[in-house]
Amino acid sequence: MGAATRIYVATGVTDMRLAFNGLYALAAGQLQQNPQSGHLFLFANKRRDRMKILFFDGNSLWVCSRRMEQGRLHWPSSEDGRVQLTSEEFALLIGGIDLTTTTKRKWYRKTPAGGG
Repeated sequence: MGAATRIYVATGVTDMRLAFNGLYALAAGQLQQNPQSGHLFLFANKRRDRMKILFFDGNSLWVCSRRMEQGRLHWPSSEDGRVQLTSEEFALLIGGIDLTTTTKRKWYRKTPAGGG
């Protein structure tokens, strides 16, 4: 994952039966992003024990899935159904850390070219 790669989370409940076309439609509709942008799009089920990631590598679309055998993901929430994470927050999320209980410190971070 490059420095310009963004991570978008659908904060609501996603039907884990959805595959390429269904997740593509959610990325475009709910997340209001281009699914072929090269960014990561994250989706989770109601119990938060399953997650899917949609990713376009420039040639093909990938759908990666995760099923947790124990525990649950501490999924972010928002009023509008979407959140953008930093790569550090993504690492914490998949590592089982509740992002609402962490303290975000102010650091200098140069925004990627063409983004903000």
